Amino acid sequence: MSYKLSSANPFLTLIVSLLLVGAAFSSPLAQAESATFVEGEHYKALEIPVSTSNADKIEVSEVFSYMCVHCFNFDPFVESWHSRQTEDVDFMRVPASFNGDWELMAQAYYTAITLGVLDSVHMSIFEGLHNEGQDLRKSENLAALFEEKAGISEADFAAAYNSFSVRGRVQQSKAKAMAYRVTGVPTMVVNGKYVVDGRMAGGNAKMLEVVDFLVAKERAAATAAAQ
Repeated sequence: MSYKLSSANPFLTLIVSLLLVGAAFSSPLAQAESATFVEGEHYKALEIPVSTSNADKIEVSEVFSYMCVHCFNFDPFVESWHSRQTEDVDFMRVPASFNGDWELMAQAYYTAITLGVLDSVHMSIFEGLHNEGQDLRKSENLAALFEEKAGISEADFAAAYNSFSVRGRVQQSKAKAMAYRVTGVPTMVVNGKYVVDGRMAGGNAKMLEVVDFLVAKERAAATAAAQ
C-alpha cells in the first residue's frame, strides 16, 4: 500500500513533505537515542556500580585488548563515535588482562599514556599485531615501534615500561574489568552501571547504539536530579 499526496490540499502537501525531509535527515545519533533497548536483553545493569573518575560527567569505558582482532576491527567505529560526543561524556579505554600476553599489551597501553604518545602508537600496535605479524609481546620489538612511530628512545621506553606506576595502572585496570564482570572484549560500560557487549547488542557496531541510548538515559537522570 502506498501513500499519495493530494494536490487538492497544498498546505497538507507542504506539511507532509517537511516531515518526510526531517525524517530523511535525522542523525544516526538521534535515531539511536530515540530507540528503546531493554535491560537484560540488550544490556545488563551491574548489581554493584563501579565508581567513575568524574561524577560530573557520563563515563563511557571500552574494555579492550590489542591482542583481540575484534577490538582491532571495532576501533574505527569507537573513534568515530568518540569524535561525535559532547563535553559531558568522558571516554576512556580499559585494557583487559585475561592472560599474561594480554597483560603485556595493557602494559604497552599505559606506557604510551605515560609517555604522552598514545595517539602516535595506538593504531600502529594494533596493525603490527594483526596485519604485520610483529611479536610485540617482546619488549625490544615494542620499543622499536615506539621509536619509529613516536621518536621515543629505547632508554625512555624502558624506564616507562618497567615503571612502578605503569605496572600499578595495569593492576588497577585488571581490577576494574573484574568489577565490571567482563568476560570478553570488546565490551562497553556506561557510567559504571551498564555493560554492553556484541552478543547482547546484536553485533559490535550495534553496541554503540545501545551506548548512545544509555548515555541519553544517564543524561536525563542527571537533569532530573538537578531540578
